[in-house]
Amino acid sequence: MPLKTLFLNPPSFENYDGGAGSRWPATREIESYWYPVWLAYPAGMLEGARLLDAPSHYISGEQTVKIAQDYEFLVLFTSTPGFPGDIRLANAIKQANPSIKIAFVGPHVSVLPEKSLRECAAIDFVCRKEFDYAVTDYARGRALDQIAGVSYFQDGLVVHNPDAPQIQNLDALPHVTDVYRRDLDVTRYNVPFLLHPYVSLYTTRGCPAQCTFCLWPQTLSGHPWRKRSSDDVAQEMAKAKQYWPHVKEFFFDDDTFNIQKARTIELCAKLKPLGLTWSCTSRVTTDFETLKAMKEAGCRLLIVGYESGDQQILKNIKKGATSERARQFTKDCHKLGLVIHGDFILGLPGETRQTINNTIAFAKELDVETIQVSVAHAYPGTELYDYAVKNGFMVSENKMVDEAGHQLAHIEYPGLAADEILAAVHRFYDEYYFRPKAVFRILRKAAFKTSERKRLYKEAKTFLKVRAMRNRLVKEKARNPNHGAAQAETAAKAWEQTV
Repeated sequence: MPLKTLFLNPPSFENYDGGAGSRWPATREIESYWYPVWLAYPAGMLEGARLLDAPSHYISGEQTVKIAQDYEFLVLFTSTPGFPGDIRLANAIKQANPSIKIAFVGPHVSVLPEKSLRECAAIDFVCRKEFDYAVTDYARGRALDQIAGVSYFQDGLVVHNPDAPQIQNLDALPHVTDVYRRDLDVTRYNVPFLLHPYVSLYTTRGCPAQCTFCLWPQTLSGHPWRKRSSDDVAQEMAKAKQYWPHVKEFFFDDDTFNIQKARTIELCAKLKPLGLTWSCTSRVTTDFETLKAMKEAGCRLLIVGYESGDQQILKNIKKGATSERARQFTKDCHKLGLVIHGDFILGLPGETRQTINNTIAFAKELDVETIQVSVAHAYPGTELYDYAVKNGFMVSENKMVDEAGHQLAHIEYPGLAADEILAAVHRFYDEYYFRPKAVFRILRKAAFKTSERKRLYKEAKTFLKVRAMRNRLVKEKARNPNHGAAQAETAAKAWEQTV
């Protein structure tokens, strides 16, 4: 028998969507949780293992420590914003169960393995990049010095074993839906723009795009694009439909689901007979024919990274797309009846007051169903991080989130302060959603989709509450620049007492 293993997406801030399923770890304007897909793969490879997703299931730090007492091996998926809290939790788990072995996985420890080990004595080793086979090999008894891709202490020194080769045969991995069915309650997962309940999974790994800010390809999954066979995906989807007849939507959470036209059309042909409603990520370079095949196979919505409405900024971040192509793509989607959730980022290299205004105007012109506006976060290991550090654009505190996990601007440019970028995020939301056209769309949805009415009301209340809180934060920081740091320190002490 392997070590009794607990795969943990750790508890964190309230409504904090971080760790093993989020590309942009932060507390959301509206409560939302992504599935811990990365942890689900190895959790399905070990007999007696359990996947514990604490945030979505409202499991506290204290409860997590108690649960971990029954296990011999803990695999914790951490993130840069969540790392300070995660090491406090690891220390508490080790204190309650001294014999347990603890491994940290995820982008943060992949990029900063030695620093991570030195900051937390409770961590026995970290896995760099893809960790599926590293943690399962360890659980089955293989010695650390025989496992590729791990870093650990030996005789007072940190040893970095050679990188593990990227996994090529994705069909050999277990179906994450089997693990979800065993360990998770799918009704706990909510994303405002997806139908509820929903289930998400991957059909590929890696992304060949070179976007300088993007976390996963530069730190965890890599740029080489690897795909599951269309037969394997269709088999899992047919099974998932049987598992959860009440699930209203499936989401393919690949870095870029439809980047290869031939594969997308082939997969759509096998999904179409299943009669599923599904959504996915998409680049604006996707052509009309591919979008049409997706729509006919049951695709409802696309998450699209527009990022900016300024052409020079798109070049600066190596987006590989133009604003004109984005316009045509959006027109194609509207023509086909595909819904779009548009992602935008403020504070990317080259940002000015004028480019922010350009992006807000661009978003209004596109007029997609819903949007998400993020502050540019320079994660360690990304090209954006190296650029910001080299040019001295990182603000002194370098904090990504505030005491409640809400995103903070930590990059600023000559003539554009970090706080001004954060304030622009709030203005972006206000200008977009308080337009008559957007308000009418929301009211129409509430009027004609009675099943969604209660959810929309709850989300609207939450959004307005967060909006008011953030406006207060912006005003307070303008009056007292050290206010955020003091509150963050208070929150850290409170977390320690809770654990």
